[in-house]
Amino acid sequence: MTSTTADPTHPDVGTDVPAVAARHFVLAVVALAMGGFAIGTTEFVTMGLLPQISDGVGVSIPTGGHVISAYALGVVVGAPVLAFLGARLPRRALLVALMVAFVVGNALSALASSYGALVLARFAAGLPHGAYFGVASLVAASLAPPSRKGRAVAQVMLGLSVANVVGVPVATLVGQSLGWRAAFWGVAVLGLATLAMVLWFVPSVPGDPRASGRRELAAFRLPQVWLTLLAGAIGFGGMFAVYSYIAPIVTDVSGLGEASVAVFLLSFGLGMVVGTWVAGVMADWSIFRSLIIGGVGMTATLLAFWVGAPHGWANVPVVFLITVTGSVLVVNLQLRLMDVAGDAQALGAAMNHASLNVANALGAWLGGLVIAAGWGLRAPALVGAGLSVVGVLVLLVSARLERRTASASA
Repeated sequence: MTSTTADPTHPDVGTDVPAVAARHFVLAVVALAMGGFAIGTTEFVTMGLLPQISDGVGVSIPTGGHVISAYALGVVVGAPVLAFLGARLPRRALLVALMVAFVVGNALSALASSYGALVLARFAAGLPHGAYFGVASLVAASLAPPSRKGRAVAQVMLGLSVANVVGVPVATLVGQSLGWRAAFWGVAVLGLATLAMVLWFVPSVPGDPRASGRRELAAFRLPQVWLTLLAGAIGFGGMFAVYSYIAPIVTDVSGLGEASVAVFLLSFGLGMVVGTWVAGVMADWSIFRSLIIGGVGMTATLLAFWVGAPHGWANVPVVFLITVTGSVLVVNLQLRLMDVAGDAQALGAAMNHASLNVANALGAWLGGLVIAAGWGLRAPALVGAGLSVVGVLVLLVSARLERRTASASA
């Protein structure tokens, strides 16, 4: 594992994993990304269908937002626990087990007959999320040649981005037409397709025989791990403060029809795809500087969204830019965390998604709080901008601490 202690802007991703030969490298990565596509669809379609889901289980929109938070909290709990328990297991078998749990969680979501049952089902559906991305990132890195490990990890993350271009808008339209339960049934089918592709194309990848509970938990003694997680949990919450309530903002503030929600979700998704590609290019230049630029850019775009919310279609490009900057944060936080986590490979790879889903829960909760307080549907954008500013400040503290540690070591 290469250390970036001396220079927080160092671009090395630290993916020190053993190489494994794959007969069809591209198809193996596509199979791994397919899981990201399914996960991204179920995570974000809830936001597009929030009014329908809230009506379906008989709660208000701010209360319905807790369904989003329940999924996010499932990720937060599942990522460290499942990564810890599965560090020594064969990685393809672990991916299959995680995807089985994902299918079951989404089927239970579609069958939920009450608000309480739906909250529990969404929590269960979120449990395998972070561990899947963590293990899939390690598998992709092990299949790639040394010079392409970082790109392979980004390609797995691209499945999450493509979900927001194709999966989420389509699932939103299906849910609006056939009922919100149909969207979750569709996601369960995507999970079954991922199972088949992983079994067919991904080679057997051994777990880490040296892994132990003590070694994995040692990552939590590293200040840079906590600062990176904190930057993601707070800074990325800015995007979710708006994204969680995009449907009522579009219809009630922008004055557009219900069908237009899918267009805004498509803009979010296109921004994620472009942002993921941009993030890879920026990471080759400097992971840390990319994080600062992403955080500052998100602050600016969220403020622009607050200004432009009443102006209908004029806000579509602003939505696009919000997720471009957000994707720069996601990819580079993943790469930095894999580097600073030391030997805790499985835990470090998974915890980024736990952090980002704390951001999901925090953004949705604070956004619902200001709406319920009577500040209006535009208020979450200002909350989001504030969260982004705090995230940047945490990153600056991280850089200062790293330079001070390097000076002391020298």
